[in-house]
Amino acid sequence: MSRLSHGEIHMVHRIGWLRAAVLGANDGLVSTASLVIGVAAAGSARPEILIAGLAGLVAGAMSMAAGEYVSVSSQTDAERADIRRETMELKDAPEVELDELTRIYVERGLDEGLARQVATRLTQMDALAAHRRDELGISDTVTAHPIQAAIVSALTFAVGAVVPLIVAAVAPSGQITTIIAGTTLFALAVLGGLGASAGGAPVLTGAVRVTFWGALAMAATAAAGALFGVSLS
Repeated sequence: MSRLSHGEIHMVHRIGWLRAAVLGANDGLVSTASLVIGVAAAGSARPEILIAGLAGLVAGAMSMAAGEYVSVSSQTDAERADIRRETMELKDAPEVELDELTRIYVERGLDEGLARQVATRLTQMDALAAHRRDELGISDTVTAHPIQAAIVSALTFAVGAVVPLIVAAVAPSGQITTIIAGTTLFALAVLGGLGASAGGAPVLTGAVRVTFWGALAMAATAAAGALFGVSLS
């Protein structure tokens, strides 16, 4: 097979949106299902259960969006500050920066002469790009995008949260908790498997990990709701 016909598929370019999507859907499923199960375990009727679930969906989606935007924006601000600082250093002390880049390549296994040649050549081509990539570790492939992360998180949270709400609306009154729990665990297993597959990780590991923590969250909330219901009766 020739080098030109050899295609490689890498997952690193998916990290930003994949992380936000998986976290959003997982949180939507787990938090809303847990909330609905907790309210149901406390002895509430279907209307109260649905109201609580809908409020959880809206509040959770907005919280996810705000949280992702603030978090990723902070990362972006830090990256930009580092780039500005590096730009000034390249302007004020280019030889020092060249020596620094040379040391980086020596530490990665090149002999000093070859490291100097590589550092010099890359500096001539685009000094800032070389220092961004090799000194700061900032790559365009994994650069954070705050708005993208916020939108994806909110939408996927809402999609995940809709599942237990639909089940709560159609399930028989006496079986709401059981059916929501079973449906949510199945959906979490599928979500964990899909997320792992899209990221190139083992499917079973991803499914088990997500399902375990989802089950734990629902069990804890159900217990809290049941205890609260008993205390009020």
